[in-house]
Amino acid sequence: MKSAVETLSPTRAKLTVEVPFEELKPSLDAAYKAIAQQINVPGFRRGKVPPMVIDRQVGRGAVLDQAINDALPKKYVEALQENSLEPLAQPEIEVTRLEDNDLVEFTAEVDVKPQIDLPAYEGLEAQVEDIEISDEDVDEQVQSLRERFGTLADVERPAAEGDFVVLDLKAMKDGEVLEGAEVTGMSYQVGKGGMIDGLDDALVGMKAGDDKTFTSQLVGGDLVGEEVEVAVSVSQVQEQELPELDDEFAQLASEFDTSEELVADVRSRLGNGKRLEQAAEARDAVLEALLEKISVPLPETMVTDELNARRQNIEQQLMMAGITMEKYLEDEEQTQEEFEAELDRRVRDAVAAQFLLDEIAKKEELGVDQQELSQHLIRRAQQSGQDPQEFANHMFEHNHIPELVQEILRGKALAVLVESATVKDASGNVLELKNLQPDGTIMEQPAEPAEAAEPAEAEAAEPAEAEDDSETEDAQA
Repeated sequence: MKSAVETLSPTRAKLTVEVPFEELKPSLDAAYKAIAQQINVPGFRRGKVPPMVIDRQVGRGAVLDQAINDALPKKYVEALQENSLEPLAQPEIEVTRLEDNDLVEFTAEVDVKPQIDLPAYEGLEAQVEDIEISDEDVDEQVQSLRERFGTLADVERPAAEGDFVVLDLKAMKDGEVLEGAEVTGMSYQVGKGGMIDGLDDALVGMKAGDDKTFTSQLVGGDLVGEEVEVAVSVSQVQEQELPELDDEFAQLASEFDTSEELVADVRSRLGNGKRLEQAAEARDAVLEALLEKISVPLPETMVTDELNARRQNIEQQLMMAGITMEKYLEDEEQTQEEFEAELDRRVRDAVAAQFLLDEIAKKEELGVDQQELSQHLIRRAQQSGQDPQEFANHMFEHNHIPELVQEILRGKALAVLVESATVKDASGNVLELKNLQPDGTIMEQPAEPAEAAEPAEAEAAEPAEAEDDSETEDAQA
């Protein structure tokens, strides 16, 4: 077999491959054997039809087509290896020459990894913000803890923001209740958001026994964006009563004897969390410093696919949170054009970073052992909320293990970058950054404030939340 490569662009190549017929013989033999099993020819047992009879009955062309379809993928892989090309997508293959009993020639155009001349990547410098823990941050955490141990008491007055109501709700279109758009007896905190747009405004001022109808737009389902009628009725209005922040509460909610110790622990844990955030910011800043030193050519097909995938993921997350894209852009004070430009920049940086980290991993001769792969599988399973064994089985069955190995190698390459870098905060203090896992993530996670087991009555009084309105990292682009 002979092969030649033509560089169409820094990220696209065209292979021209010539395959002598003697190298096609195994595929030709297999094609004759397969066709012999499929046809009936008088005078011959099934599977025993000679090649010359198959040529006469079926046609030599059909045999050649089957043999070439079998052989070309293998020859394509051999040509890639012969020319040290790393494909990024499926190739466009075309048979350009076929001379029976002589040779087959085909071409393959494919996106490939660009050739990169790595810049110096040791001793990079970057800066991050100082860690700031305000009294307001501490008060917010303490307030959240008090709310977890709060109790609800019925009140006769109209509902106000911050109150809890027990409500029935249904969304209707043309007088028909929409499937999956009806709830009964749900506890909801007024002002929390995350359900139907306009609900909080409607609930303010309602008393137990009141009904109200308002219009809203759906953010999910087949009728997304359409206006519907929403009927809401309130059966209870409840005020949350919070325990005093005193020593008795500290002993109930934590392992500490005094409220001063509890507050100090909250501040300490906030500090740990801020340090982890700062370490993640430092990791990203170091990678950005490397990206600024080199321009990496990017395959537009890969960028487009990643852009579409991320955009779809953001839209799904916003839909699950009950937020329209318009509302999200309004909250972020972004136009659609600014959002798209920022997303494009993030995707291009991410793809370029992958190529750079792959090259660093290769240069540093990094490897992955079984324990690292197992730990990475467990982490990925936990992140996706799946059983680790089921997740691992799926990855093996669908041949995704090479992708996971590549993720670990990139994480190790990132650790090489970060650990050799000098990162300072805004005050000029040098950060210690030795806490990256093999996949590049931060090692420890901030713990919740220490708590005792919640008593049954406190747990029963804890209001049910309507929906999780958190947004993903991608949605914060």
